[in-house]
Amino acid sequence: MASSQLKQSRREQILQALAHMLETSPGQRITTARLAAEVGVSEAALYRHFPSKARMFEGLIDFIEDSLLSRVNLILSEEKETMARCRHILQLLLVFAERNPGITRILNGDALLGENERLRDRIGMLFDKLETQLKQVLREKRLREGQGFQLDEGMLANLLLAYAEGRISQFVRSEFKHKPTAGFEEQWTFIRSQLLQS
Repeated sequence: MASSQLKQSRREQILQALAHMLETSPGQRITTARLAAEVGVSEAALYRHFPSKARMFEGLIDFIEDSLLSRVNLILSEEKETMARCRHILQLLLVFAERNPGITRILNGDALLGENERLRDRIGMLFDKLETQLKQVLREKRLREGQGFQLDEGMLANLLLAYAEGRISQFVRSEFKHKPTAGFEEQWTFIRSQLLQS
């Protein structure tokens, strides 16, 4: 294996170990010493791949952003109906959280307490992008379907995202016992009917 492939493989191994520790050690601060022990390398070896722990978290945030934003773009290109788009975006967030419990602690900010402020800012910006995308989808309803909503689309987008963030927070708070997708179909049916009331 080429050295660049080995380096990439080791970087991925470190990020996977960090995500695993976030899942199995809720409420505990992860030190580079503990992470190095989990990976089976020295702390110096960790720093050869990442100059700081913040960069390791950034690697996981890159994964979160790439995963979510690329799939949102796919939803928008494949689905044209407004409410179906909103449903798929919310479901994407909840399914992603459920499949990546450790990384979800980064998504809801729990794992970033005491870490570099820049990391929290990036997660904040990710949620801002998702909210803006939802707002755009809701605004396009009037253009596509000739009928808008009773409430301002910005307020509705905020409400939808708050629902998803609440489910994600409950998942983390329950130490991953309360699945964020549990009851989603029934809850979405209710939310949808409320949004569409004229």
